[in-house]
Formats: sequence, C-alpha cells, structure tokens
Amino acid sequence: MCAHVLVAEDDEKQAELIRRSLLSEGHTATVVHDGGAALAAARERRPDLVVLDLMLPVIDGFGVCRALRRDDDIPVLMLTARSTEEDVLLGLELGADDYMTKPYSPRELMARIRTVLRRSGRQGAGHGEGPVVRAAGITVDPVRHEVVCDGSPVECTPDEYEILLAMVAEPDRVFSRQQLLRRTRGVDRASTERAVDVHIMNLRKKTEADPRRPVRLLTVFGVGYKLSGERG
Repeated sequence: MCAHVLVAEDDEKQAELIRRSLLSEGHTATVVHDGGAALAAARERRPDLVVLDLMLPVIDGFGVCRALRRDDDIPVLMLTARSTEEDVLLGLELGADDYMTKPYSPRELMARIRTVLRRSGRQGAGHGEGPVVRAAGITVDPVRHEVVCDGSPVECTPDEYEILLAMVAEPDRVFSRQQLLRRTRGVDRASTERAVDVHIMNLRKKTEADPRRPVRLLTVFGVGYKLSGERG
C-alpha cells in the first residue's frame, strides 16, 4: 500500500534520509523544513501521515500539531531530541499518534510509520476487520474504523480508537494502565503509563457530557479504567 507522507524536518540531511527510506518502502513523500510550510503542505496535499520534527523554525512541532488537530485527523508521528516525559505527554495530549526520540534508525522509523498507518485505518483493506461493538451509547465499527457516540461521529486518534475498541468490546471490565498501553503499542519507550491517562482524558472530552464528572469512562482507583454500561 502506497501512502503519501509529509516530512517536516529542518535538518536537510535527516529529511533526505527519511525521504529515501519512504521511497524504498513504496511511499511518496513531500519534504518541508519549517512549520509554516508544513501546515501549508498539509492543507494542500492532504497527506496520509505527517512525520513532524519538534524543533522546527517559524512554527514549532507542537504548534503545527495543534493546528493540524483543529483542521483534520491526519496521523502525526513526532520526532525530537527532547525525550522528557513532559514532552512526550504534551505531544500525545495535542493528538500526536506516536513519538520517537533521536537518534533513531531509519528501519525503526519505517516500522513505526507502518504501525501508525495501519492503526489509523490508512493501511488499505483488511485492517481491523471484525464485528461492530456497542456499549454505553458508543458504537465502534472496526471495518469502517468509525466511532459514534449518542448518534454523533467521534474523531479519534489511532491510540484513542484502540483503547475505546477494547473497552467497548468488554464493558465493565477493569483494564489496568499497562493493559491499555499495550493496546496502543505506539508510544515511545520514554513514555510511561501516564500516557494512558492522557488518552482517557481526551476520550472523556469526546464522549462525556461533562468530562470532569464522567459517567462512561470511569477511573477505578489503584487499578485503571473501565467503560460503565451494558452492551448494545
């Protein structure tokens, strides 16, 4: 499956290495070197995925990711030399689908790109096929890769989707943070189980009438989370 990938990297040698690796995998690529150009290219070319360096000139990677999430649901894989937990969690909170720290091998990067494309539903037919599941007013369709809550469509990142699919398929089951983290399989090794808290927070904003007083996605203190409600 050929995807079109937008590479936003200010290091021209690094950007060229990524471009060549993408071409060798059968993808096409557009390369830009600052955040303003990244936003313009994303809006014009509608890529299947954005490989986004954090330390971009003009607009940094966080600003680009924030703007992309206001406009679209294009998957974003962040690249950065900064590997603090706060940076990882901020990237995820803004909607990044994966986060890699430098230095990295091109082979590992291509593997992560394949994973994000697959989990985002942009990896071609056959991904995530299975029966539609319903619980607590939420419907998840693995074939169409769609989520509906109380009759309205819900835009989810790939990690949010995988967590919600697991919880809707088994309502009232208590999942530990580690179990949900393994469902995503997309966070950088520098991340921790706190990444799951960020995903749950984002899902509450999308599925709860009052995210501060959730009635669906409940915290089970000392254990993890569960989806409260009967299967539909």
